[in-house]
Amino acid sequence: MTNEPGAGARILVVDDEPQIRKLLKVTLSAHGYAVQEAETGEEGVLQASLNHPELIVLDLGLPDLTGMEVLGRIREWSGVPVIVLTAKDREEDKIAALDAGADDYVTKPFGMGELVARIRVALRHTAKVEGEPVIRSGGLSIDLAQRVVELNGERVKLTPTEYEMLKMLASHAGKVVTQRQLLRQVWGDRHDEGDSHYLRIYIGHLRKKLEEDPSQPRLIVTEPGVGYRFLTQD
Repeated sequence: MTNEPGAGARILVVDDEPQIRKLLKVTLSAHGYAVQEAETGEEGVLQASLNHPELIVLDLGLPDLTGMEVLGRIREWSGVPVIVLTAKDREEDKIAALDAGADDYVTKPFGMGELVARIRVALRHTAKVEGEPVIRSGGLSIDLAQRVVELNGERVKLTPTEYEMLKMLASHAGKVVTQRQLLRQVWGDRHDEGDSHYLRIYIGHLRKKLEEDPSQPRLIVTEPGVGYRFLTQD
């Protein structure tokens, strides 16, 4: 019997490579997950609608629909966590998938340990009550209703911009938030990736106020060229 977080969760694997599907089914089943399989995009969309998986592992290189098309169709009606598998390691491809609604990405060839860890994070995040007014990570507490941030019981003074960035990242804990998503959420549609220097400045301010060692961040980590990720700690 496994104590794996999310054990028993239904995971849909959409990939046209039989070897990959077999590897994922054996490994994820050993971690206590119930694995469903689809080898085409159309079948993946159908299974997602009929079986309501709690997480989808989606290959971007499918024979009929592109993975991006599958993601777009699923996002029309479902917010289920989606981790994309891609053989493309260009930053542009990762950003496009995340902006299209993916929760995370893993580049092929990938280590199963890394994939399982990312699945665990995604399931842990979605298991939390939606609309939870207080987000906690270690000694950090973010009260969304009161707009109050405390660290080890002491209130942290943040500027309005710093707070909005922290709220955006923490509300998507475990997920990569792209630079474009952050810029548009905090400053509106008039900003794009060309203004990423704004992000570096404010992320630096947040780390100085929240991280034990800002030079080795453990709370707000950088996904190089892509964006940032808020990591929850017990």
